[in-house]
Amino acid sequence: MGRLSVNLCGIELDNPVIPASGTFGYGYEYAELYDINCLGTFSFKGTTKDPRFGNPTPRIAECNAGMINAVGLQNPGVEKVISQELPKLKECFHKPVMANVSGFAVEDYAYTCEKLDQQEQVGWLEVNVSCPNVHGGGMSFGTDPKAAAEVTAVVKKVTTKPVIVKLSPNVTDIVSIAKACEDAGADGISLINTMLGMRIDLRSRKPVIANTMGGFSGSAIFPVAVRMVYQVAKAVKVPVIGMGGVSSAEDVIEMMLAGATAVEVGAANLVDPFVCRDIIRDLPEVMDAYRINTLEEIIGGVQNG
Repeated sequence: MGRLSVNLCGIELDNPVIPASGTFGYGYEYAELYDINCLGTFSFKGTTKDPRFGNPTPRIAECNAGMINAVGLQNPGVEKVISQELPKLKECFHKPVMANVSGFAVEDYAYTCEKLDQQEQVGWLEVNVSCPNVHGGGMSFGTDPKAAAEVTAVVKKVTTKPVIVKLSPNVTDIVSIAKACEDAGADGISLINTMLGMRIDLRSRKPVIANTMGGFSGSAIFPVAVRMVYQVAKAVKVPVIGMGGVSSAEDVIEMMLAGATAVEVGAANLVDPFVCRDIIRDLPEVMDAYRINTLEEIIGGVQNG
């Protein structure tokens, strides 16, 4: 294995950098800008059983150190993802891809995951039980250990590929939820999804986004993400994917020291579409500066005290 390579649930990645779901489309959009095969992999747009138009507009609110979004899982549905999106992706990305899945009932998750598990291009299933932008599903599964475990167990029964459960930071005890998912068979834990935020327009005195509240992401949440990755990585034996406010090679190193095996980059892609490419380019220099020989050796390497 090379200096940058890591092993995620039995699949080797050339490097740990993964664009996060919802910030990278289905990949081919970014392939028009650079060769996306430089990535470790990427997590494609959150996919549901049925097509979704998403939430009403406006859906985005800017903040000083991040953004709030309430897109609402807009996607064409799993059947069209398989028939239309994946064939286009195959032309420009030649590595296993991470399929991000959301649902509104346990049966939805099972159906969508089973369909995507059968696709040769899919290497992992990232099961999102943490979306704060939809009603009647999403985050409601990720705030209760029993519900998160139920989704995990049902998905594992109908799939053969690694199942990575994506958790919400909008909880009191994220460790108990992560452990419940691990006990139910999860092959990995992905965290954190966006925090819940809100902006108000001073002139209209109304919320900026139509959904009132939405997912807050960006550099402001990085310390919260590092803390939660550290807590969960200490408590579980399965790999952890860290994310939340990551925007530099130094951030990737910090996440890995906290316990992450791989690191997703989200909101930063929307500010600079080349950020993941540049982080990968910068990693060897940053590793040299901190006398790191291989990334595998620093996973969970934070020193206490």
